[in-house]
Amino acid sequence: MGKTRRQTGDKHSKEGCHRWLFLLAGFIVISIFAPLFCFCTSAALVPDNAKEARYYCSVGIGAAARIQGKVRFEKYPGKTGSSKLIKAKAGIVMDADSGAVLYGKNIDKKYPPASITKLLTALIVIENSDLDEMVNFTKSAMSNVESDSGNRFDMEEGDVMSVKDALHLLLLQSSNQAANALAEHVAGSNKAFVEMMNQKVAALGCVSSHFDNPSGLNGDTQYVSARDMAVISRAAFANPQLLEISSALKYKMPATINNPKPFIISTEHRMLKEEEVPYYYKSAKAGKTGYLIKAGNTLVTYAEQDGKKLISVILKGRPYQYFLDGKALLKFGFDNFDNFNVAEQEREYVTGETSVEIDGKSYLPSDLEIDSSGAVTVSKGGTFADLKHSLVTEISTEHPERSVAFIQYTYKGHKVGGAYLKTKDVPETKAQSEPTKSESEKKSENQAAKKKEKGVPVWLILLFVLAAFGGGGAYLFYARRRNRW
Repeated sequence: MGKTRRQTGDKHSKEGCHRWLFLLAGFIVISIFAPLFCFCTSAALVPDNAKEARYYCSVGIGAAARIQGKVRFEKYPGKTGSSKLIKAKAGIVMDADSGAVLYGKNIDKKYPPASITKLLTALIVIENSDLDEMVNFTKSAMSNVESDSGNRFDMEEGDVMSVKDALHLLLLQSSNQAANALAEHVAGSNKAFVEMMNQKVAALGCVSSHFDNPSGLNGDTQYVSARDMAVISRAAFANPQLLEISSALKYKMPATINNPKPFIISTEHRMLKEEEVPYYYKSAKAGKTGYLIKAGNTLVTYAEQDGKKLISVILKGRPYQYFLDGKALLKFGFDNFDNFNVAEQEREYVTGETSVEIDGKSYLPSDLEIDSSGAVTVSKGGTFADLKHSLVTEISTEHPERSVAFIQYTYKGHKVGGAYLKTKDVPETKAQSEPTKSESEKKSENQAAKKKEKGVPVWLILLFVLAAFGGGGAYLFYARRRNRW
């Protein structure tokens, strides 16, 4: 009887020991393989971002090359070239699209600009402010003018109006007080604004101009050449807001301190007004007049005809005759010249497989494009094939976005226009448009992507499954043996 109990006790003791050993082994197996299984499952759910990220990062390489410099257009040999075309001391007609000089008289000689200075003033104001901002006419704005320069519409210290209203007063009625008020609004003082003016003309490539004030009144070093004034005007009329304001024949001004009711102002440019015979010119669209005893009559006119755009400048002109001079220059330009769009004609640099070397960098033609606004000017009957071209890598600071060079065209040694060569615009990618992620987030995603790429070996998964079945089978085996006892 005692022997049977000892045997029974030993048997139960061994069974209990085996059961605990099995449970311990099962726990160890599960502890080892469960995390691996979880990793395998989670890795399978992670998107494959690694390859996508590598692709998006490589798309925009080399898309933002910038080269700075200056471009100037030389005199173009017109059919007559006669100085008798105009009676003013200096004048020029320039193609607004190509920048080619179609006719010139003393175009590099320096003269006082008078109030055509205000085109440059307006351009800087528009580029550095919003039209609905409010401008204050301060004491300094009212007093910083010559005593005999006048004050049309009797502006007063304390007057307030929008930038848009002040610009109309500036360009249509040539208000010197408006010029000062706008300058102070943009730069804080006339002196600071004048620095902006001279920086702007330098950026445009002007070399024979300097400004002392924003109004065009007499200054010791206030001068401009006809060529430079044409370049400045070309930049000014390329601005849609300035062109619209300068084109206005009339404009309704708001009430002021000395004008309790709104009032109408009108342009002083006779070539724009149909009733001003014989000065009216149908193709004239915008412009600015100027006058000082020292400067004589000065004039800038922008005109459009049959898709062509021209700019004429008159310096040191005679009273009333200067309008006829401006008219003669524009008529000469429209009658004797034609334009070609460079992007539509030129195939070099943007076709083929030969790399284009620009300032030490190599570009594939498929990565380049010609700016669509570039143009060249030829005499009537001329062809694009008549022109020679070269690649200029030192380009204006005012160049279009993504420009890397300028294709310069010449005819018999004279520059007649060109176009900027640009890198193609790379569409915004998904990687670029998504919000920026922290470094830890990027690191975690990269690690997850790498784990997914590596994956979990199939044999490891099978081993886990076999271990699980083996453990379960062993447990059932011992459980049945126990029931037998």
